[in-house]
Amino acid sequence: MSKSNSQSVRLPAAHMTWASRTVAGTVARTRRFLSRQLWAWPIIAVVLLTTLGWVVDGRIEATMEESLTSELKTLRDVEVAMLQTWMTAQEHNAESLAADIDVRHTAISLLQQGEGESTTPTNDEQTKKLRELLGPAIDSHDYEGFVVVDRNKVLASSRQEAVGLALPANMSDVVQRVFDGSATVTRPYKSLLSHQDDDGQIRAGVPMMFVFAPIVDDQTLQVVAALGLQIRPEAEFTSILQLGQMGESGETYAFDKNGLILSNSRFDRDLKLDGLIPENEPSILNLLVRDPGGNITTGFRPQVLRSQLPPTEMVKQAAEGNAGVDVMGYRDYRGVPVVGAWTWLDKYGFGVGTELDYSEAYKPLTILKWTFWGLLSLLAISSIAIFVFTVLMSRLQRQAREAAIEAKQLGQYKLEEKLGEGAMGVVYRGRHAMLRRPTAIKLLDADKVTEASIGRFEREVQITSNLNHPNTVAIYDFGHTPEGVFYYAMEFLDGINLQTLVDTYGPQPAGRAIFILRQICGSLYEAHCSGLVHRDIKPANIMLNQRGGESDVVKVLDFGLVKAKEEASHGNESMAGTPLYMSPEAIQLPGSVDACSDLYAVGAVGYFLVTGHPVFEASSLVDLCQMHTSEPPVPPSERLGQQVPAELEHAILSCLEKARAKRPQTARDLVRMLDACAEASEWSLDKADAWWSSHQRGTAPKSTGQSTHTDDNDATMLFE
Repeated sequence: MSKSNSQSVRLPAAHMTWASRTVAGTVARTRRFLSRQLWAWPIIAVVLLTTLGWVVDGRIEATMEESLTSELKTLRDVEVAMLQTWMTAQEHNAESLAADIDVRHTAISLLQQGEGESTTPTNDEQTKKLRELLGPAIDSHDYEGFVVVDRNKVLASSRQEAVGLALPANMSDVVQRVFDGSATVTRPYKSLLSHQDDDGQIRAGVPMMFVFAPIVDDQTLQVVAALGLQIRPEAEFTSILQLGQMGESGETYAFDKNGLILSNSRFDRDLKLDGLIPENEPSILNLLVRDPGGNITTGFRPQVLRSQLPPTEMVKQAAEGNAGVDVMGYRDYRGVPVVGAWTWLDKYGFGVGTELDYSEAYKPLTILKWTFWGLLSLLAISSIAIFVFTVLMSRLQRQAREAAIEAKQLGQYKLEEKLGEGAMGVVYRGRHAMLRRPTAIKLLDADKVTEASIGRFEREVQITSNLNHPNTVAIYDFGHTPEGVFYYAMEFLDGINLQTLVDTYGPQPAGRAIFILRQICGSLYEAHCSGLVHRDIKPANIMLNQRGGESDVVKVLDFGLVKAKEEASHGNESMAGTPLYMSPEAIQLPGSVDACSDLYAVGAVGYFLVTGHPVFEASSLVDLCQMHTSEPPVPPSERLGQQVPAELEHAILSCLEKARAKRPQTARDLVRMLDACAEASEWSLDKADAWWSSHQRGTAPKSTGQSTHTDDNDATMLFE
C-alpha cells in the first residue's frame, strides 16, 4: 500500500502556486484558522462590538433626529390636510347655499331694494326670507348665523343688530377674495356683537370665524354680494388642531403674521398661572407667540412687555412663507426649549405649527444610549467570559482528543502506523480488537473539529457506505470516542494511487490504462445510478491494489465532495473539485454537474495515464479554467510523441468534449467504447501479477497510501 502524502506525491509546482494565490484559497485558509482557533471568536466579537459601539453612537443621534423630523413633518402635514379638508368642506357648503336660486334672488333683491338705506320694510321681508331659506342648513351644520354683505357693509344677518354695520378693516382682504369669485374661510377674530362664551356668559369679543361664498348675478354674471356663515372656532377648527398633540407636551396651533395665537393652547391653565393670559379668557386671540428669552415655567420673567418681545423662530419663519422643521431646539411662547414643524397657509392668511418639548422629544435618545451602552458592556463582559471559557474548554477537549489518539485506541480499534495526513484528517493503519484484520482508520483532525467539518465527514462515510461495487472502497465502521474524536474504518488498501504510479513509472501501456479505466467506470456507474456525482475524480483518489489474489484492482476513494443529483441548485453554488480534472460546467455552473461531469474527469485521468501529463497545464488558475472551458485538448498521440491506439484516443477525447451531449452519457457507454479498443485484451492478469511481483521486490516506492482527502497535497480546490 502506497502513501499518498506530500513526500511521495509529485505535483506541478505551478499548480500549487496558483492554488495558494487565489482569493478563495485565502478565505478558505482564514476559515480553517478560525475553525481551529475557537478562542479567536470572542476577541473578534469584542473588537467588532467596540467598533460598532463607536459607529452606532455617532449614528443614534442622527437617526433620532431623522425620525423626529419625519414624525413632526408627518404630524404637521396630517393636521394641515385635515384642516384644509374641513375648510374646503365649509367652502363647498357656503357655495352650495350661495348658488341656491332662491337665496341668490333674495339676496340680489335685497341688494337692489336696500341701496342707500340700512333698513326698510322690504329689506326686513327679504332678510326674514333669507333666515327661512338658510335656517335648516345653519341648524344642520351648527353654524352660529349668517350675513349677506357687499364690499362695505352688512346687508342682511341672522341678527338684526348686525344689519348696516360696516365691515372691519381686517376683513378687506377676505372680501376682495370673495368678490374675485373664490369662497374662503376667515381666520378667527373677536366678535363685535355679544355671544355666549364657553362659560355661558353673554359678552362681546367671543372668538368667531366666517366662511364666505360669492353670490353671482344671473344677468351680469358678476359677483354682487357675499354670503357668510358664522362658525365657532372651538367647535371644529380648534378641535382639529388639538388632535395633533404628541406625548405629554406636544401641541399644534394656528397663528397669524403677528404671532397672535388663533386656536386654544394646550396649556391654558398654566398660562393663566404664569400671568400670560387673563384669568377669565382663553388663550385663543389673547396670546402672542413671542420668545420670552427664558423658561417662564421655571420662574424666568422677561423685563419688557410681551408685545415688544421677538417672535419665536417658528412664527418668524412661517410668517416669511417658509415651511420647515427644527429639531435642534428653540424656545416657544413659554420659553420652554422645543422642537417643531410649521407651514404657512397663504390662502387663509395664517400659519400652523406643531411643537414638542425638547426634553420629551429626546428622552428616547437618552434611554436608547444608556440601553445600548449597557448592553454593549454586558456583551463585552460576556465575550471576555466566553473567550476564557472557550480557551479552557478548547484546550481541554483538544488535550482529551490528542490523548485518545496517543493512546492508539479508538473504541474496538488499535491504531498502528500512520499512513497519511491531509487538510482535514489523518489515516492510520489499525486492527479491530476481535477481528484482527488490517483496517484503515480515518480520523478527523483534533484541531479541525467544527460543525461543518463533522457534517462533511459524516456525509462522506454515509454515502460511501451505501455503495457496494467492488471497485469502491468499503466502509466497515463509523463513530466517535467520548473525547470527541470522529473516525471511520475502511478496508485497508495495500497499493499505489495513480498519481504516484505515473509520477514514478511514467505513462502506462494502453492495455493497462483501459483495464484501469473500465474499473473506475464500474464504481461510478453504481454511484450515478444511485443519483450521486463524485465531483472529485483524479489520479490521487484512485488506488491500484492487489486484492483477493488478483492484481491491478482499482478502488475509487474519497466521496467527500459527492453531490446528489436531485439536490437543488441555488445559482450561487461554489466550485468544488480539482482544477486539473474539472469539467467546463463544473467551472462555469457548479450547480449543474452530473454524471457526464465525472466522465470528463475520467477522460482526464485516462489522458494522464497514457501521456504522463494532465490535459492542460498553466501557470495560473484562471488560465487553466479558461483552457478547460474553451481550448481543445492536444490529442494524446501528439502530446506523448508516439502513437496511441486510435480507439482509446477517441474514447478519451470523447470524454473531454466541452459539450456534455457529445460525451458518453453513462459510465457503461464509456466501457463499451473501451471494450471496442483492440488493446482492451492486451493487459492480462498474468502481466499484472508480473508487474506487481517485480515491483514488490524493491523497485516500487514504499507508499502504502490510503486516501486522506489531502486538499493541500493534491491541490483539491474546495470553495464553499
